[in-house]
Amino acid sequence: MRVLGINAIFHDPAAALVVDGRVVAAAEEERFSRRKHGKRPVAFSAWELPELSAAWCLASAGLDVDDLDAVAYSFDPGLCRPAETLGLADPWDWLRVEYAQRAPQFLAAALPGLDPGRVRFVPHHVAHAASAGLAAPAGGDDTAVLVLDGRGEVASHLAGVYADGLLRPLAAQQLPHSLGLLYEDLTRHLGFLHSSDEYKVMALASYGEPKHLGLLRELVRATPEGGFAIEPIDWGSLAKARTADGEMTGDHADLAASVQARLEEVILDLARWLHDASGGASTLAMAGGVALNCVANARIAAEGPYRNVWVQPAAGDAGTALGAALHVARDLGDRTIPMAGADLGRGWSDEELEAELRRAALPYTRPDSIAAEAARVLAGNGVVAWFQGRSEYGPRALGHRSLLAHPGDPATTARLNDVKGREQFRPVAPMVRAERFAEIFEGVYPSPYMLFVHRVRPDWRDRIPAVTHVDGTARVQTVHADTEPLVADLLAEFDRLTGLPVVVNTSLNTAGRPMVDTPREAMELFGSAPVELLAIGPFAVRRGALGGDR
Repeated sequence: MRVLGINAIFHDPAAALVVDGRVVAAAEEERFSRRKHGKRPVAFSAWELPELSAAWCLASAGLDVDDLDAVAYSFDPGLCRPAETLGLADPWDWLRVEYAQRAPQFLAAALPGLDPGRVRFVPHHVAHAASAGLAAPAGGDDTAVLVLDGRGEVASHLAGVYADGLLRPLAAQQLPHSLGLLYEDLTRHLGFLHSSDEYKVMALASYGEPKHLGLLRELVRATPEGGFAIEPIDWGSLAKARTADGEMTGDHADLAASVQARLEEVILDLARWLHDASGGASTLAMAGGVALNCVANARIAAEGPYRNVWVQPAAGDAGTALGAALHVARDLGDRTIPMAGADLGRGWSDEELEAELRRAALPYTRPDSIAAEAARVLAGNGVVAWFQGRSEYGPRALGHRSLLAHPGDPATTARLNDVKGREQFRPVAPMVRAERFAEIFEGVYPSPYMLFVHRVRPDWRDRIPAVTHVDGTARVQTVHADTEPLVADLLAEFDRLTGLPVVVNTSLNTAGRPMVDTPREAMELFGSAPVELLAIGPFAVRRGALGGDR
């Protein structure tokens, strides 16, 4: 079966293609439109579809619209109720539902030749659940799944278990209670952009103390039925509201730390309840925007009852395109196959990359090893723009669209934040070869998608200060030579040159812009930012080069 998945209703529109149960392509619309998150999460934008990413998914597989057996849309308007009955202050929510009801016709207009009758609505949290439970290495066999986000049709949470590829729901929390909306409200109060900057709040929390945890334990609590209750919170009484350009104070950091700590406690309660209700499942798979909170994920892995915790790398709404497609493929009789990796987006051949370099009239070379060339620049404390293979699906740069730097220089973090034009409290992350992980870090292993935090061992903190956060942790990506041989080679060569088996990794973009996705965008960033080397496929472009092999 050939199933195209579509996410469009709230934010982060995306498309994914599943053929015979296997994920063959997935990409977010922002990588094509160059509009961060694709659109803003308001009812008036619910009609906007991931037209560019959907067309690319089909073209990448050599398919036409007529070849599709189904299109899976990750929202079911038939489940919706008026916002006022859900306790939501959203007078335009009816418009969102109206647009969703018309999605088959909108999709037929966006994808000429599509029969609207092939469009299937998939409940939003079922799509999230499938993106985790059916894509996880366990492949949907006796896997507990926990979904937490801002909202779906009428709920903000789903807990269930997959057995033989079928989901058995066990609990769902009805709106208006929502851990995702709670974190969004905090994000707004702290002067950041909601449904976009929640990860900044998580980073800020490391600088504060959870001084309000006692109060939040009264107002935010798990319930015996596997859900939770959230009472109204007077944010202004805890910290003054901050504007986007306002001063960041210790009160703001303390509030972030308090909400973060309570979020972790409640999610841990939910995970333990689910373990009991599922009959002791050994694996927990997670999705939903809250599952991108890598601090909470690490705590679940460390203190929860599961042997394995797996988080969908595109855990936010973009991932529901994949989950919807997997769910419908399973319904149509396909046996779904776990994700092999997050590199599901666009890629270019060496010939195509060289043609782009020639078109741009950039001097370049083709070294014997681009990994060794990049390692030498990094060892000399240079910054490398690393553009390799297919782009990542999800918000994390995982060695395909990355900025790389030296972890041993304490000034590296500030330098990269200047390059990217972002707040100085934002951390950068380490990449490490898998076989060296335990020597340097403590915590979840393997961690190929950078979705957990880890303790940096004390004897390494002074050696890799750039990736050691203020609280002694780091968000590690383990690099495995069998799946990421080029990055593994780079790490091995950097280790040989410096004695450090770790490289700094952050996303290849500047503040407010999506990650670089095309060769042209990579060259534009290289031309406008203080980066010493652009490693694009096997080719090297150096800052200030006067010529090269053409």
